[in-house]
Amino acid sequence: MGLRFRGLDKSNENIDRIAILKDVIIFSESDDKILKRLSSFLTDVFIVQNEAVFHKGDKLNAMYIIAKGKVKVHDGDHVFTEFTDRDFFGEYSLIDYSARSATVTAIKDTHLLRLDQEDFHKIIEDNPDVSKAVLKSLIKRLRKNNILEERLTQNSLKIQRQRDELDKQKKELEELNATKDKFFTIIAHDLKNPFNTVIGLTELLIERFNSYDAGKIQEFIYQIHKFSNNAYNLLEDLLQWAKSQTGRIEVNPEKIDIFELAIENKSYFEEKADEKGVNIDIKVPMQLYALIDKNMITTVLRNLISNAVKFTNKGDQISIEALTNNNLIEISVIDTGIGIPKNNLEYIFKIDSNISTQGTADEHGTGLGLIISKEFVEKNGGTIFVDSIEGKGTKFTFTVPVFKE
Repeated sequence: MGLRFRGLDKSNENIDRIAILKDVIIFSESDDKILKRLSSFLTDVFIVQNEAVFHKGDKLNAMYIIAKGKVKVHDGDHVFTEFTDRDFFGEYSLIDYSARSATVTAIKDTHLLRLDQEDFHKIIEDNPDVSKAVLKSLIKRLRKNNILEERLTQNSLKIQRQRDELDKQKKELEELNATKDKFFTIIAHDLKNPFNTVIGLTELLIERFNSYDAGKIQEFIYQIHKFSNNAYNLLEDLLQWAKSQTGRIEVNPEKIDIFELAIENKSYFEEKADEKGVNIDIKVPMQLYALIDKNMITTVLRNLISNAVKFTNKGDQISIEALTNNNLIEISVIDTGIGIPKNNLEYIFKIDSNISTQGTADEHGTGLGLIISKEFVEKNGGTIFVDSIEGKGTKFTFTVPVFKE
């Protein structure tokens, strides 16, 4: 609905308009002659309740005086101030044709008097003193307006903070849903399958044991052992992951020699590496001390070495390296294996990616090892990252704090 204008009989309305102008601080110091001329330029505007005089961003070339009624200055639902009878607004438009920083809307049916910039300029050309009075008023209103602008800014910042918090909560909810989906996928498929295989093989042995030769029975036993180990490793990953999700794992940092930790974890995989013809080399300085939770970082190292062994072929090399960089120790597990496809690199630490690749000897994984490793490294105050070229190898590096005496 547009604003409605109405011309008036000047002989009947001028006295009332002059009385109104005398109550307006901008014009209160002007004499009756000037007020009479000003009143002749005023145009009546009638707006109904909830109708906007102008909107935020509108260009305005007129000021308004409230003859009768009430309006609010607002930005959306946030109200900065309200004006009623004899109040005025938009006075800056008498000297500057600029965009409005807020919206003005009628709280109830309102009668306004509008003074256009062009008409005002005609008056001050003949009466310079009017411009001085207006300038004084503008300075006073500018101070008040600065407060309104500050409130607007604070309101905008508050809204932005609320949006950021909602975005954060949305992201956390998506991660929780992804965690839940991953958990049920593992339970329903990855954990169920090895048990089904073990149960099937043992049933065959129970029912047909006498019909199998020793070689076949040994093959069955090997398969049972293999799938039992897979199920056990998966359960171990699930337990560690579940603890990290519920916040039940406490970090207990202590002085740990990285060289000794590397030796200890190398020995854990030497048999498997020998079976695949893979050499594990340690390039870690002796007596290199870190302030870490030993159990957590052991889990990280074992996951990384396990992956390196899994994705290497006969004759490939694996090395465990470490160096000091300012207040951090950078620990790397490097292999010359099959590498990681480029399009998988950004997803390997994300729970919702569900990336699990079969090893070079048909080894199976859960996709949880790297996710757990990232959480444990971060709980110890470090970061983890990866560089890989498909067909040439992979380098996982994580940082931990240096132990200081």
